[in-house]
Amino acid sequence: MSLKAKLEAIIYAAETPITLDHIFQLVKESVISDGATDEAEAKSVVRATLEELVADYSAVDHGVEIRQVAGGYRMSTKPEHHDVVRIFAKSLKPPIRLSLPALETLAVIAYKQPVTVPEISEIRGVDSNGVIGTLLDRKLITTAGRKAVVGRPILYRSTKEFLLRFGLKDVSELPSMEEFEKLVAESFQSDLLPVDDQTSDSTPAEDSASPDSSLSEASEQADLQSVEAAEDEGMATAEQRDRGENDPAA
Repeated sequence: MSLKAKLEAIIYAAETPITLDHIFQLVKESVISDGATDEAEAKSVVRATLEELVADYSAVDHGVEIRQVAGGYRMSTKPEHHDVVRIFAKSLKPPIRLSLPALETLAVIAYKQPVTVPEISEIRGVDSNGVIGTLLDRKLITTAGRKAVVGRPILYRSTKEFLLRFGLKDVSELPSMEEFEKLVAESFQSDLLPVDDQTSDSTPAEDSASPDSSLSEASEQADLQSVEAAEDEGMATAEQRDRGENDPAA
């Protein structure tokens, strides 16, 4: 692969503007192995190649360009195509946001399909009925008949929408379970996914007050009730004593 192609791929894949130094560190070894005598010369070659790439994309027959943004390089659409890109963007489906229970359930279905809810729940260790409805609503899974066992439970499998959303040709392109678990873990560590499905395995969120404050308020209320009860008891005892002293028959 040519150096220009490598730079193009790196800039395209970068989610944020990538600096020249970062790019250089990624391709330094290959540039030096291609004939650069030292790092200074290698960096000069990378800079010159990057400038050529920027010039190539500035041509009128390209709809995208490579721009310097916030100290780095980033690929973006050209301003003159803003209107058509905006129309296209409005037609796009919003990104899917799933809770961790929903992702786990979807993974079990994708890897074990066709599979029943009891089988999914056994694998996950919790009841999975709640998130099945969410995945059906998102058209990520669909029914696949009934299993020929007692009760004839419904079988579930992944859909074409699932393949489209995850960029897969077919389910054979799914990563291994170990790779999938690693990807999910990294995703939740870097950016927790909002739980937007109303039905999940977990219990509903508690009131905004913290547990400590709730316990404190409950304790104060109990103490107040105890004091009031003691006062009432004391008053009743005093009244009985007064009546006894004033009662001639006593």
